[in-house]
Amino acid sequence: MAICYDRLFHLMIDKKMSNAQLKEKAGFSANIITRLKRNEYISIESIERICRVMNCGVDDILEFVPEEKREQEE
Repeated sequence: MAICYDRLFHLMIDKKMSNAQLKEKAGFSANIITRLKRNEYISIESIERICRVMNCGVDDILEFVPEEKREQEE
């Protein structure tokens, strides 16, 4: 299973929030934004911070994608 953060970026567009604003409000480094864009691992603490800032649940910002489906999309 892989994690995809596309839902987060769609939510950010809906709320008119930039990457820099999310970074500042959640209090984490630019490295976390880079990891999100690459669908790489981030800590549960970072996910919790994002959910607080976005006023949403975990399922609103990420989804689990089976490896087979991800490979087909690439």
